[in-house]
Amino acid sequence: MIIFLISTASVLLITMLYFIRRAYILAGVLADAEEYIKDVEDLSTYMYRQIDASYEEMKRVDHLGAFHEDDESGTTFAMLKDVIENLHKEFNAEKKEAEQQVLD
Repeated sequence: MIIFLISTASVLLITMLYFIRRAYILAGVLADAEEYIKDVEDLSTYMYRQIDASYEEMKRVDHLGAFHEDDESGTTFAMLKDVIENLHKEFNAEKKEAEQQVLD
């Protein structure tokens, strides 16, 4: 009877140590994933600001209307404008969603 209790306790202890180890490993993986997500968000914000600054500079340079949509630089200018507008909408939607979650 005592041998059965000791072996059962040993099996339970080993099982418990295994699950504690797995939880520790998963906590580390989760922390790495959160850090990666934060880095991606920071990179996205940085890229949005860079693109927006480039667009503003192109608008400043084009104050005389030198970029016409019928040439290569005008087409590029129009495409960049579309990209920036889409990014702006996406970032604003994310901000509104975050604000709504805070209010709820």
